[in-house]
Amino acid sequence: MPDRSERLKGRVALVAGATRGAGRGIAVELGAAGATVYVTGRTTRTRRSEYDRPETIEDTADLVTGAGGTGIAVPTDHLEPEQVKALVDRIADEQGRLDVLVNDIWGGETLFAWDAPVWEHDLDKGLRLLRLAVETHAITSHHALPLLLRHPGGLVVEVTDGTADYNRDTYRNSFFYDLAKASVLRMGFSLGHELGPRGATAVALTPGWLRSEIMLDHFGVREDNWRDALDRVPHFAISETPRYVGRAVAALAADPDVARFNGTSLSSGGLAREYGFTDLDGSRPDAWRYLVEVQDAGKPADVTGYR
Repeated sequence: MPDRSERLKGRVALVAGATRGAGRGIAVELGAAGATVYVTGRTTRTRRSEYDRPETIEDTADLVTGAGGTGIAVPTDHLEPEQVKALVDRIADEQGRLDVLVNDIWGGETLFAWDAPVWEHDLDKGLRLLRLAVETHAITSHHALPLLLRHPGGLVVEVTDGTADYNRDTYRNSFFYDLAKASVLRMGFSLGHELGPRGATAVALTPGWLRSEIMLDHFGVREDNWRDALDRVPHFAISETPRYVGRAVAALAADPDVARFNGTSLSSGGLAREYGFTDLDGSRPDAWRYLVEVQDAGKPADVTGYR
């Protein structure tokens, strides 16, 4: 196995939806493995999306470069096919290849109402959520996959929330949220059928309880004191940094036998057991097993044996 910083040297990745959260963590870890990483999103240093948050794609690109890769920020609205086509044309012109596509576009955090049935849910917000979370992935795959297929061994990662097993049996917050996350899981399966015979691999991947910028703000904590939230939300003890799922993607991208996972649903915790990586603090949280066996089972919070 080559040095971690050299594993993806010469490889080109596109992380679609890399402004913050899992997308940023994935982009940085791909950079730490030596890749050239194009990072996209709608918030730049001169313009914010409707999230109105301070994180920018330029910041993400700088983090990628600082980690040892080459970060390239390209402002892109993935609901606009002409913008996505221009993005892929640029990658083709500048690099001549695309080895890893990460579809992490989301943008729906403020658009769903918890536990509101579909007839009570704001319809415009629900449909907007589906467009942002599902249509964007389809548009991006449509334009990017011909470039990815130019060279054998390409990898597509569809980032979602929840494993196929968990989401099959669990209602996820609202009709629109549930449908969006199930759709992305199915994309990993469907793309596996289309890409496998053509020499590439597609998977669906979920982080666990993510300590994203938005989540930390929601609980009024920072990454350096996130445990202060445990008095109010004890099960938050199983949470993980965005870099953990980033390490999962980097491990998949560097695995010459990654095709064995084609079309499957994976998790950061499951892949940590497979590849042996840890989160930034050296722990190995397994959130989805914990949710089933502890949180959803109504047991007191106790991460012993789960991280």
